[in-house]
Amino acid sequence: MMNMDLKNMENNIIEVVNNAMESVVSINSTIVARNSYEPLKGSGTGFIIDRSYIVTNNHVVENSEEVEVILNSGEKLNGIVTGMDPQTDIAVIKVNKNDLKPLKLGDSENIRVGQIAIAIGNSLGLPGGNTVSMGVVSAKNRPMPWANFVLEGLLQTDAAINPGNSGGPLMNLKNEVIGMNTAIIPFAQGIGFSIPVNTIKNVTYEIINNGHVRRKYLGITGVDIKKYSDNKKTGVLIVDIDRYGPAYESGLRPDDIIISVNDNKIETMRDLINSLSNVKDSAELIILRNGVKYKSSIKFKTPKIIKID
Repeated sequence: MMNMDLKNMENNIIEVVNNAMESVVSINSTIVARNSYEPLKGSGTGFIIDRSYIVTNNHVVENSEEVEVILNSGEKLNGIVTGMDPQTDIAVIKVNKNDLKPLKLGDSENIRVGQIAIAIGNSLGLPGGNTVSMGVVSAKNRPMPWANFVLEGLLQTDAAINPGNSGGPLMNLKNEVIGMNTAIIPFAQGIGFSIPVNTIKNVTYEIINNGHVRRKYLGITGVDIKKYSDNKKTGVLIVDIDRYGPAYESGLRPDDIIISVNDNKIETMRDLINSLSNVKDSAELIILRNGVKYKSSIKFKTPKIIKID
């Protein structure tokens, strides 16, 4: 006879899956390739975040000529890509329907390593509906191992994630989305990654309201100083600077080393990018110049594209 605690957990998992299924969609994309006689077809997953909006991975719909959204009911809808953000691998699709059921979004701050995670998605594009797998949150704040300043702060999970799962939700036992499944490490066993839900909330808000993600522009080219230093010094060395950017206007110059942003220690470019993504209109930087520490107050700008025809 099944232990009642296990039976209750089983019922909880079934309830989460049943509630989420209505809001998980399959996505088919069509790309017209110049070097191919036949259009390239792709498939992935998405989930509803608003009555007319669906979120998925950028790589699922990137360069697509057509996007088809298939609801759990089997209804097919034409999707319009509202905006994409390659840096976080997030895209938002709008459909001509305003009564979709959105999933409840959780809070990344409450995610704990070891908690149960349920992945739902169009695994391998298999017919017959979405696939469900379960595991735990294996780690937090992972960088993508092969990425260069892209896809930071990911959740690592051992829930099975296969091609086609991309864009599907990672759920907790409270019926909340805690992440969006985005990738697996080729040839690895049981290692998958999900974009944390707070990143999804921030990026989708920017895309829906502005059509793109507005990021802080510091105006520097930097490198990790530890790659060029023999004395284990850490920080970001400024090797070039935009003379019209906020860093220059705040007094920063080439050869300065950024070691702190808003009291957060900066050791690498990854640290700097992560810290800047969490600030609003200004930040306090501490730099090293000729071995002496200085403080600089930065007011950020948003780069503008100006029509000059």
